Amino acid sequence: MDQKCAIVTGAARGIGLATSELLLERGWRVAMLDRDGDELRKATQGRGNVLALVRDVSIPADVTAMAAETLGWAGRIDALVNNAGVAEFGPIEGADYEIWRRVMATNLDGPFLCTQACTEALKATKGAVVNIASISGLRASTLRVAYGTSKAGIIHLTKQHAAELGEYGIRCNCVCPGPVRTKLAMAVHSQEIINAYHDAIPLNRYGSEQEIAEVIAFLISEKASYVTGQVIAADGGFESTGVGLPALRS
Repeated sequence: MDQKCAIVTGAARGIGLATSELLLERGWRVAMLDRDGDELRKATQGRGNVLALVRDVSIPADVTAMAAETLGWAGRIDALVNNAGVAEFGPIEGADYEIWRRVMATNLDGPFLCTQACTEALKATKGAVVNIASISGLRASTLRVAYGTSKAGIIHLTKQHAAELGEYGIRCNCVCPGPVRTKLAMAVHSQEIINAYHDAIPLNRYGSEQEIAEVIAFLISEKASYVTGQVIAADGGFESTGVGLPALRS
């Protein structure tokens, strides 16, 4: 019961899996949650100090069970990483209400529900919450009216939680990844898109899942004990360039 415990949502792949693996390496116990049971079983098979939770963060009853099961397993919750998310891209004219609600239910309702469910446990440990937004929450782009709006909402939700939960010693911060070299991104990004991103990002490359995980791990650690209410763009400088023309940098 003295070993720190983190909940990571959307933990079966990508940034969530990389974060879980990094925390395990650093001696944490990790409750790994994902609604994709098959992928979660693959990700957790043979691992110690892991609790696999096949749950959906958009369902209040699942979230309540997540908190209870984690406390029953570890006896404490020291950190919550709200990483679970969905992306449905397309023109505004085609974004019907069903698409809007699917995106909002996971990307915005989920972090609200999970943080609320874990607040009492986090009070006891003076724990930390890290919400995973996106560069799309900081700057508008085409084809992502629901996704970008949900991520902008997470940014403000983070600040609300930081302002209200700080009196209990709970820290709340937000990470906004830029383009990350995930299997999914590489499967759907054409070489033209990859080249355009490289041109637009000052570091001239995609980030890695591990690099985002390192930022998350720092924010939930004692090294960030006086950091709360902050929004960190882990994006290779992408957000800092605004809408400037990449050609002007060459």
